[in-house]
Amino acid sequence: MKTLLFFLAGLSSIYTLDNGLARTPPMGWNSWERFRCNTDCLNDPENCIGEKLYMQIADRIAEDGYKDVGYQYVNVDDCWMARKRGPDGKLQADPDRFPSGMKALGDYIHSKGLKFGIYEDFGTETCGGFPGSKFFMETDAQTFADWGVDLLKLDGCYSNVEDMTSGYPIMEFFLNKTGRPILYSCSWPAYFVANDKIPDYKAIAKSCNIWRNYDDIQDSWDSVADIIGYYGKNKGNFSDVAGPGNFNDPDMIIVGNFGLSKEQQKSQMALWAIMAAPLIMSTDLRKIDPYSKALLQHKGVIAINQDPLGQPGALLVDMNQIQFWFRPVTPQGSVAFAILYTGSGGTPEKLSVQCQTVGMVGPGAYNVTEVFDGRFIGMFKPTDNINITVNPSGVFFAKAVYLG
Repeated sequence: MKTLLFFLAGLSSIYTLDNGLARTPPMGWNSWERFRCNTDCLNDPENCIGEKLYMQIADRIAEDGYKDVGYQYVNVDDCWMARKRGPDGKLQADPDRFPSGMKALGDYIHSKGLKFGIYEDFGTETCGGFPGSKFFMETDAQTFADWGVDLLKLDGCYSNVEDMTSGYPIMEFFLNKTGRPILYSCSWPAYFVANDKIPDYKAIAKSCNIWRNYDDIQDSWDSVADIIGYYGKNKGNFSDVAGPGNFNDPDMIIVGNFGLSKEQQKSQMALWAIMAAPLIMSTDLRKIDPYSKALLQHKGVIAINQDPLGQPGALLVDMNQIQFWFRPVTPQGSVAFAILYTGSGGTPEKLSVQCQTVGMVGPGAYNVTEVFDGRFIGMFKPTDNINITVNPSGVFFAKAVYLG
């Protein structure tokens, strides 16, 4: 209980970048997990990394309800470039796959009321083997600004991890120098973690709006559960520096792809909401099934993710494949909580949970509502118990509004 009270009291935004962006976790779409580095537009024109894909996705976000619930960014990931820079040293799009150029693509995305994100790499090459930004950071920052870019994801392949501590802030300086507000997404800490080093999260939060902490997500429950487990451990105390303007990024939402069951899709959405994570979809919105679409657009889940406190949640209990997570939310004194059953046994778990165990520690009462179906569960005090059922690899997700 002392740990929980300390967490509630110890908010963190002392060390953070404040460029006016990402006051809540950014929401949007990214091509990488679903479409990877498919550059074969001759034989696979519907799924290759080219302007057609991004324009069609922008259409779907604008016209199919995603924009209305908060999704904004259309993010081009790796493999968009030509293999060589232009004669002036500037990046250039692959002319066959992006015949209109990146400025025109950005203009199209903006015409839909959306924002334009792009990918580069801190090293000499991107992870896909295209030109990196090393030695060209000022040129690239200005190029992105000239194209109307609103978000830069800067990866870290083909670079020395020791150079990142000074190098990533240099790109922040050049982005700010352009005068254009560009949300800065850093992969800096993920490369430290991959090399068994503890990142300096206070320094990262001074330069980055969002940052990747861990491995790339894959289209499987094992991958999602592994990321959730890593975030629960909070090694290096990265949650301490997160808040409005600065958020940890556990990677993309894979709801609507191939690897997750319906229960597992709900679990990812709930935990990303609890963790105050960016909601960056990576699925084919042109072909998505109704269940996944409704889940991605669930207003109750999004409201918790976008709660203006911006405080990420914490893992309170992890025992026998049951995890208790909670996150402080508005109105003051209220909490969202998730009980995750990571096991794969065929029988749901039935639990009787004391309310203070999931963050309800105020002296008064709470109204508790299940998030996904909006069902009112009841009014509870901290010493009361809630009886719940959690399905295998599923989640019980609720909001407890403090009544005083």
